[in-house]
Amino acid sequence: MTDQTELPVTCLPTWGISELPEPKPLGLRNWASFIGPGIVMMGIQIGGGEWLLGPEVTARYGGGLMWIATVAIVLQVFYNIECARYALYCGEPVMTGFLRKRPGPMFWVPVIMFLSLSALIPALSTNAAAVMAAVWLDRPPGVEDRWLVTVLAYACLLGVAFPVLIGGKVYNMLQAVMTIKVAVVLGFCLTIGILFVSPMHWWNVMSGFAKFGNVPIKIDGHDGLTNVFAHLWHDGSWPLIELGNIAVLGAFAGYAGGGGLANSTYSNYVRDKGWGMGRQVGAIASAVGGRDITLSHLGKVFLINPDNLRKWRGWWKYILTDQIIVWAPGCFMGMALPALLSLEFASYSKLYNQSDKLEWAQAMITADGIRHAPQFGPAFGALLWTVTLMVGLTVLLPSQMSIVEDFSRRWTDIIWSASRHARDRMRDDQVKYIYYTLLFSYVVWTMIAAYVFSTYGTPKLMTLIIANLNNLAIGVTAFQLLWINVTLLPKELRPRWYHQAGMVACGVFYLGLSTLVFVTKQWPILKELLGWS
Repeated sequence: MTDQTELPVTCLPTWGISELPEPKPLGLRNWASFIGPGIVMMGIQIGGGEWLLGPEVTARYGGGLMWIATVAIVLQVFYNIECARYALYCGEPVMTGFLRKRPGPMFWVPVIMFLSLSALIPALSTNAAAVMAAVWLDRPPGVEDRWLVTVLAYACLLGVAFPVLIGGKVYNMLQAVMTIKVAVVLGFCLTIGILFVSPMHWWNVMSGFAKFGNVPIKIDGHDGLTNVFAHLWHDGSWPLIELGNIAVLGAFAGYAGGGGLANSTYSNYVRDKGWGMGRQVGAIASAVGGRDITLSHLGKVFLINPDNLRKWRGWWKYILTDQIIVWAPGCFMGMALPALLSLEFASYSKLYNQSDKLEWAQAMITADGIRHAPQFGPAFGALLWTVTLMVGLTVLLPSQMSIVEDFSRRWTDIIWSASRHARDRMRDDQVKYIYYTLLFSYVVWTMIAAYVFSTYGTPKLMTLIIANLNNLAIGVTAFQLLWINVTLLPKELRPRWYHQAGMVACGVFYLGLSTLVFVTKQWPILKELLGWS
């Protein structure tokens, strides 16, 4: 095999060529160098779907729809792996790869902006503010507490921006925060689950991950489930699926695992962690402690030869282990454990019978149920109420921090690579000026958005809109990602047929969900506005 020297011509300057670093062997001795992107992504993605939508879905359907999370998480493993494939090869995030394809950055930048719309709605900080208000009021907030929630949402948006100012690399602070979050949230849920959740609910949720084909229907006017395959076998026809709650179910799928452009950031974390060619490219430096950290404007690739292919296989083991051993099981736990708690305790909360308060108390239904659960005395119930609310803040605030950081990081990388002015006039150690300008501009914008939604909408509405926009984004970019990996990478490194099949399935699944939600929910409203019969 000869060294590869011919690189593809793209809409950005050609990659440089450098040496592929030697990966350290996987093992306990090197655990610190291995813990990284999977933990960060897991911490980011234990958030809305699990803590906000899980109680509503499980209250209506038990664990029977958890199979949606199974499909979502498995398909996102394929997506994440392909993000990593691109970053390992050239050290660039996949968004830069999109810009390399025709018709070029002037076309793709508006497309990426449209797919980023969900990041412009600060739902998690508003839900976190509602939790903080509950701690202050010692009760779930209602619509009458709207202004308290809004003010606290402003404080949350300002507060989540500060951790990314320190740490040397911005990534280092993310890794520390998300590792703590994963330990606290999953540790709390697992402890409560083992001690206080009945075996029946454990079986209900765990078996639900394998109940493929369960769909919502109406049974005597009430929410119920049926299996489409069993129904077709016995009755010879498809069941009449209840589409009234399709936006909630679409959001549940959108938040399971990750969803949206947040998954594409896995490539950024692979680079900043220094895996593969990311070590030759650099990382985004934090404002404090990042003096000696630089970031190349464009990626660097390695020559294809037997030695580099051997190193590549070593780095590939990092990615597979990170996704299959760390990220995917963590996401299943992140979906299952809050669902267990909601099944056991949410029915004791009166919030389900108070629709005016449900909109403002979505993040604390389980906590309210725990406080009123008969197996706990008043004092212990009150203590668990407070602890559960604090765990809820641990869920929501770091996830909002990651959204602020993710948006700023994505557009920093786009400007850093696509802008000729940035490439020609800014040194490799000046990327942080773009990053922090975007970060603080984004915080100002989200404060405006928080006011608009707090005045004219609700946190739950924000959550549903974000999740269903995320479905569109991950569906579109699944096909884009597959496109760049089968055309820009050397044939020895391109995805195999089963990776390609997984990416096609990912795109079809999420685009199908977003289309179903649009046709069911938005299209009738649009027709009415346009005066169409």
